Amino acid sequence: MTRAQWESLCDGCGRCCLAKLREEDGSISWTDVACRLLDRHSCRCRDYAHRRRVVPDCVRLTPKSLPKIDWLPPSCAYRRLAEGRGLAWWHPLVSGDPETVHQAGVSVRGRCIDERQAGPLEYHGVEWPGRNPRTRRA
Repeated sequence: MTRAQWESLCDGCGRCCLAKLREEDGSISWTDVACRLLDRHSCRCRDYAHRRRVVPDCVRLTPKSLPKIDWLPPSCAYRRLAEGRGLAWWHPLVSGDPETVHQAGVSVRGRCIDERQAGPLEYHGVEWPGRNPRTRRA
């Protein structure tokens, strides 16, 4: 798979760009706090090519790193494919429309806050990013 093909697997939901807290027992707690580079309308990174300059701990998802990453949301195309599931009907590669991820209610559009406005992450715990979304057809 080429890099462009790999990158095209991203559905543009933005869930992976929400801050997560690793608990003492190793579990993940999700928040509704978005990375400062996340465009909260398009749910895409504002400076993807240079994101690590601004956010040094941003994870580069590769086929090699994928098995080590335990915090991808269950709706994530990378995770779905790694688990042997196909792409969901709302994925832009299936639907042909990048808006279906938003229309289906999968993305973070309208559901997150910018990290510069959030305050302490502990006040922003939510469960929905770590759950399979209830999708709705447009």
